[in-house]
Amino acid sequence: MNQTMVRMFGCPRSRNAHIERKKSKCDYLLDSAPTDEQVSAIESMVNEVISRNLDVTVEFVDRDHVPAEVDLSKLPEFASETLRLVRVGDYDVCACAGTHVQNTSEIGTFKIISHDWTPAADGQQQGTWRLRFKLQ
Repeated sequence: MNQTMVRMFGCPRSRNAHIERKKSKCDYLLDSAPTDEQVSAIESMVNEVISRNLDVTVEFVDRDHVPAEVDLSKLPEFASETLRLVRVGDYDVCACAGTHVQNTSEIGTFKIISHDWTPAADGQQQGTWRLRFKLQ
């Protein structure tokens, strides 16, 4: 989903994420709230990527060999020099310490169950779009 948001909106990966099997949420910094058509397109694109049955692989690299497309801005200061990169086929790569499936065929169907928009606060350029979803 993160790579889909990056590709569709040119935004950074989610700022906050809580991922569980029953219900999950992610927050994205955007210039405006996505339209209903865009929300449907996000859901469709994520499901299309899932349906590709892409292998999810892990590799370890030192910080000097992290691909340019990997965002390290949320990495804690105490993170080691060796980083774990997770690749979803040729669609996405990110630094992550979490648990992952071995293939997108294990995910099921991605369903957006709700979303809301918090406009930018004084002095901020972007608002927060919170997306809640489940995997069926």
